[in-house]
Amino acid sequence: MLREVAGVVLRRLAGAIPVMLVVSIVVFVVLRLLPADPIGMMLPPNATAEDAAALRAAFGLDQSIARQFVIWLAHAARGDLGVSIHFHVPVTRLIAAALPATIELSAAALLLALAIGLPGGLALYAVRSRQARLAASLFVVTLLSVPSFLWALLLLLLFGVTFPVLPFTGRVSGGVALPGWTGFALVDTLAAGQLGAFADALAHLLLPALALALAFAPLIMRVLRSSLLEAATEDYVMTARLRGVSEARILLRHMLKNAALPTLTLIGVQFGFLFGGTLLVELIYSFPGLGNLMVQAVRDHDLPLLQGVAVVFCIAVLLANTLVDALYVVINPRLRSVR
Repeated sequence: MLREVAGVVLRRLAGAIPVMLVVSIVVFVVLRLLPADPIGMMLPPNATAEDAAALRAAFGLDQSIARQFVIWLAHAARGDLGVSIHFHVPVTRLIAAALPATIELSAAALLLALAIGLPGGLALYAVRSRQARLAASLFVVTLLSVPSFLWALLLLLLFGVTFPVLPFTGRVSGGVALPGWTGFALVDTLAAGQLGAFADALAHLLLPALALALAFAPLIMRVLRSSLLEAATEDYVMTARLRGVSEARILLRHMLKNAALPTLTLIGVQFGFLFGGTLLVELIYSFPGLGNLMVQAVRDHDLPLLQGVAVVFCIAVLLANTLVDALYVVINPRLRSVR
């Protein structure tokens, strides 16, 4: 099995190279065609044309777009994404500082979405009466109609302002110092034995993660329910019922495993939207992650930083899809001989 999984991962990673190249070209060209001048935003009011030309040459913006991309690509292949125009520090350093917060937020949101969506999908499947099915469908559609940023505002008003039981600003409280070993607040505080700091970081993570999860969980519910309804008509289910196997055992031991495959596909496809959806949620909760960094880069028209963040988003989505394909092979043995 390990050989098949490794083969899937290697093929996906090889296929990701041209995808990343195309995305990099599109983002690079589009950013430089925008009607905004990042150099002009950096210059003082009394700057001369010579000052502007010198600064433009320092950042390589005086060359053609094709030449700029070739230079950027050569540096990116070595792990150098350039220097931020606004912060004047390497882009990789800024991304490395912000990325763990976004990964932690996305992972927490995914776990919460699974904790809500999987039992919810099973509950929807268990509903039998017509009235109850209509009510459940209306409830799920209502949840689907609420975007993550609106959930963020509603949760902030409810649990942060009206009933102030959870913090809603930043990653930790002002007096809490994170160890900073890996950049993951929960991992670092737990490894350092700082249980108070761990609880504080978890409390700050809960509301933004729940906002993302509530927007994602209804999709899991619907796909899981549809997959279970389809699996219920399979021959192996009929055979198990004829043998007297209980419905609960058929559902949990047989149907759920096959119904998990379409749910995995959904997670892989939607993870990009979940990861990208952190942008507005991080902005609402002042969460110092990649989304907040992207907003700052857009505000300052920081071309190297925008390009680097876009590449990281692309890599995250490709890695998520690769992981889903690997899990497919692990869960479904029939795919091992096909792939």
